[in-house]
Amino acid sequence: MPTYDYRCTKCGYQFELFQAMSAEPLQICPQCNGELKRLIGTGAGPIFKGTGFYQTDYKNKTANSNSKISGTEKKSSESLKKASDSEK
Repeated sequence: MPTYDYRCTKCGYQFELFQAMSAEPLQICPQCNGELKRLIGTGAGPIFKGTGFYQTDYKNKTANSNSKISGTEKKSSESLKKASDSEK
């Protein structure tokens, strides 16, 4: 159920009301019995629940800090190792 914002045209009282989408909009101000207008809002932003998208979607759980070497770094370290082995 969404939250609707209302403002009284007579006294300026403004409030939020949590009501069903199928419910009729309020017409009468609870403070002064003036006319209410339902305001157009931006709505609620996304609500992220749980441990987070990074941990559940992208993080490699089996990788450790030593295995996070890029392909070019790995190739260059292998070629250095071969070169040092051949010099011995």
